[in-house]
Amino acid sequence: MAETRVINGSEILIECLKEQGVKTVFGYPGGAILNIYDALYKHQDEITHILTSHEQGAAHAADGYARATGKVGVCLATSGPGATNLVTGIATAYMDSIPVVAITCNVGVSLLGKDSFQEIDIAGVTMPITKYNFIVKDIKKLAYTVRRAFAIAQSGRPGPVLIDITKDVTAAEYEYTPQEPEPVKRQTDTIQEKDIETALEMIRNAKKPFILVGGGAVLSDASEELRTLAHRIQAPVADTLMGKGAFDGEDELYTGMVGMHGTKTSNFGITECDLLIVAGARFSDRVIGNASKFAKNAQILHIDVDPAEINKNIRAQASVVGDLKLVLRKLNARLDPVNHDEWVAHIERLKDMYPLRYDKTQLTGPYIMETLDEITRGDAVIVTEVGQHQMWAAQYYKYKKPRRFLTSGGLGTMGYGLGAAIGAKMGCGDMGCPDMPVFNIAGDGCFRMNMNEIATAARYGIPVIQVVVNNHVLGMVRQWQTLFYGKRYSHTVLNDAVDFVKLAEAMGAKGYRVTKKEELKPVLLEAMALNAPVVIDCQINCDDKVYPMVSPGAPIQDAFDDTDLKIR
Repeated sequence: MAETRVINGSEILIECLKEQGVKTVFGYPGGAILNIYDALYKHQDEITHILTSHEQGAAHAADGYARATGKVGVCLATSGPGATNLVTGIATAYMDSIPVVAITCNVGVSLLGKDSFQEIDIAGVTMPITKYNFIVKDIKKLAYTVRRAFAIAQSGRPGPVLIDITKDVTAAEYEYTPQEPEPVKRQTDTIQEKDIETALEMIRNAKKPFILVGGGAVLSDASEELRTLAHRIQAPVADTLMGKGAFDGEDELYTGMVGMHGTKTSNFGITECDLLIVAGARFSDRVIGNASKFAKNAQILHIDVDPAEINKNIRAQASVVGDLKLVLRKLNARLDPVNHDEWVAHIERLKDMYPLRYDKTQLTGPYIMETLDEITRGDAVIVTEVGQHQMWAAQYYKYKKPRRFLTSGGLGTMGYGLGAAIGAKMGCGDMGCPDMPVFNIAGDGCFRMNMNEIATAARYGIPVIQVVVNNHVLGMVRQWQTLFYGKRYSHTVLNDAVDFVKLAEAMGAKGYRVTKKEELKPVLLEAMALNAPVVIDCQINCDDKVYPMVSPGAPIQDAFDDTDLKIR
């Protein structure tokens, strides 16, 4: 029988984290959370704490840790501004269904609601952007709450959970009895036999099936089941930004990303198919374009763990609600191989007609990503910020496995990547693959947002490689200004005196500057060999664009590139 001890609330929290298998946490101390940090000091041999430069960096690091490992990421912050600085990171995790437990501390119970120093109702603030949140004012409820938070974060559709603990609870003493964590069960009770039968009938009757893979396929670890389905029914496969790596980017059935900056092959294929099987995707506006014209020739079969997503943005003719991996297993077990050679051959012709193209005479974002893919053989964790570089990273690196592409898809958070890269690198170490290269791809505008986390990487010797795709402008916003706002570049030019190489060296990292194509590969290889934090400032042209592109509100089949613009 497990031994019961009387310990204080901070010790109870640490013991509960250890129960959950937590090895690394990210955070920043302050007055209200001092008792917990005192407990962390005593347990530093069991739980590694990474002190980030800013609480937002801690939230993004916990997020990156969770995405890279599939485990729950944990971040800590004190009351007031410490807690509110986590908000953007919590919202980022919420929009992309990432399991994070954010632990904050607040003023004592007697001071709550009195506008006390550094008091904020963080539970109220985060209610719309968490899967669930708790405020613990009674030490008797602390252990139960922590255990419930981890269970909620991981179950069904994952998401962030916040626990706010009053300072007096962290100091009070109570009985603690060790407990095994609740097993996280895959959601099966919503999988209805009639829905499976309908799905099977639709798949068997389809002449031109197409599969769209979303982030749910990554979260469900459904890669093998997806590959089996696609090859059994000879269906081409496209992915959303969040679905990258769930289906092998080098598979002959893969057509590329779909949507605003998707390939023409994927956009045309979805428009022409007669059955669209949607696996763990939520029909984001950046994916579907004009909703009234999306996949109008197709019946839609939507498979998702969250019933709220069914018929929310796009009407589906049929759906199966439940864990994607288990649904696909049920379908695969009852499907015989089908021949769709003519349809697949048509998609191959589209690939030949509409390859991704870029200027190969100079250093560009696509060239950077293709070179990275070449030297890592597609076996690295690629983290991104948000903007043009993010799209190039999605288009030109071939992701063969899930959890190798980490990006803020739903919220589009500039400043996400560097903290997330630090979290991912720590996660790789905890998962037994410390030599896995981790790159953060950033534009110069995004890098400025949270570049202080280079100091964090340097402090702990965390060997993340920061690639700055530096065009001296806010590239994606400028692209829109060029195409839709008459080239009125309102506050998008960043052509100032900031020197990222000197900045890297000032923070304790190694800095490089790359201005020509031929300089890139040697610098990347040297950076990887250093096993230290590195910043590589890659200077590209400010007028480089991400193509193909779909205009806002247009149907995805209206994708255009620079050649189309010249013809127009």
